[in-house]
Amino acid sequence: MSINDDFSVRTDLALEAQEMRVQPEQSKSQPQDGVTVDEENVGDITLTYVKVDEAGAERIGKKPGNYITLESLAIRKQDTELQAELAKCLSRQLIKVLDLCGIKETDTCLIVGLGNRNVTPDAIGPLVMNEVLVTSHLFELQPETVAEGYRSVSAVAPGVMGVTGIETSDMIHGIIHEINPDFVIAVDALASRSINRINATIQISDTGIHPGSGVGNKRKEISKETYGIPVISIGVPTVVDAVTITNDSIDYMLKHFGREWKEKDSPSNVLSPGINPFERKTLTEEDMPGEEKRQAIMGMIGQLDTNEKKQLIKEVLTPLGHNLMVTPKEVDSFVQDMAYVIASGINSALHKEIDEGEAPSYTRF
Repeated sequence: MSINDDFSVRTDLALEAQEMRVQPEQSKSQPQDGVTVDEENVGDITLTYVKVDEAGAERIGKKPGNYITLESLAIRKQDTELQAELAKCLSRQLIKVLDLCGIKETDTCLIVGLGNRNVTPDAIGPLVMNEVLVTSHLFELQPETVAEGYRSVSAVAPGVMGVTGIETSDMIHGIIHEINPDFVIAVDALASRSINRINATIQISDTGIHPGSGVGNKRKEISKETYGIPVISIGVPTVVDAVTITNDSIDYMLKHFGREWKEKDSPSNVLSPGINPFERKTLTEEDMPGEEKRQAIMGMIGQLDTNEKKQLIKEVLTPLGHNLMVTPKEVDSFVQDMAYVIASGINSALHKEIDEGEAPSYTRF
């Protein structure tokens, strides 16, 4: 069944597309109709490997290929040590994808920062371009000054069609025609179906990318099929739509009530003044009350499953023009930190002379 056969919240993450198709009685890691999922933890980082074949592509609506997802709260916690570990982990995973694509250490690279630098949630791509280590001009003009362990890298932030009037894919195609790189790395902002993954997830893929897909403005594809050379995408979800936020808020309320019922054994104490509203807690599916209690709390809405709730919320919000794409209020600092993490990971993956997570240094040349 195609992902468009019923209602689904927009997501650019293959992991989420797969999760939406997992039946309740199935394990997330169990192979299912052309999709295999493996998960491992590296310190505080959760790594998920999703491999999609042709059958899986039809089922979850994502192109066949390899998708690696890194989940970490390093950015949202603004923890510099965790961010350094995230950059190192990103570098190692990017090297794996380079190997999968058959890319050699001497192959030349074009890095493309997609997005609009004037719109903060969409500015990750251009911000990464400010931090990546570009060397192609040195290889051309002063090759004798370039130390061993570096490769030729160019970088461009082509902007968006609404600003330039030029299709982004066409602009990149022209640049590729002129400079002839061996492969492309494209960096872009994405959309998620979970508020927990906003600015807490990085997806690496060997399948390319659709600029603007995160906000429902899908443009021409940037991929190997388009350009004839490998295209590796790195994306970060920075926005989530109002349908997801509303649905998650309802579920969080139900889980909150469910937990309080379990702890106090009395619904009359659910809103006890002794509860600290600022105490950080984690709510799980185990906290969700049964259907009878959900109905008691939310009436008819409490009986609806997730897809039914989201469909109802969409039907209410869309005609009003209120199905917005939303981003956290701290997005300014989040995208700056994330851009630095991604640039650091790219630099150390492309230039083996640079240590993992090391800041760019131009004094080497």
